[in-house]
Amino acid sequence: MAVPFKKRGFSNSNGYEWFVVSNSNESNDFLKVEIHAGTVLSARVHGKARKPAYVMEIDFGAGLGTRISSAQITDFYGTDALVGRQVVAVTSLPPLRVAGVKSEVLVLGAVTPEGVVLLAPDQKVPNGSRVA
Repeated sequence: MAVPFKKRGFSNSNGYEWFVVSNSNESNDFLKVEIHAGTVLSARVHGKARKPAYVMEIDFGAGLGTRISSAQITDFYGTDALVGRQVVAVTSLPPLRVAGVKSEVLVLGAVTPEGVVLLAPDQKVPNGSRVA
């Protein structure tokens, strides 16, 4: 399995370097990352952010509950389009304070020259479903 990594490995055209996961401590740390699907309950403009962003409340089901995320995803999505949409987020990182908001999860997306495109399940899945 190849994963992005900044220290060493094989460069691609985007400037990311890749390395092959082996049975090292680094691969064990990577495998500890928990990624889950959840549904956006609410979204609002993050007025204090330096770059345009939204603050979203996301339901990750009974096991994880509701979490808050600040995400710079304004290029392709309005707040109304986000509510009810399923997203994929890293749920195992420590909270990060972003312009006064405690961001508890990292919503994942593909970065393009035009903006960030959200990653999401092709079909509706139960909130809290782990991404493998």
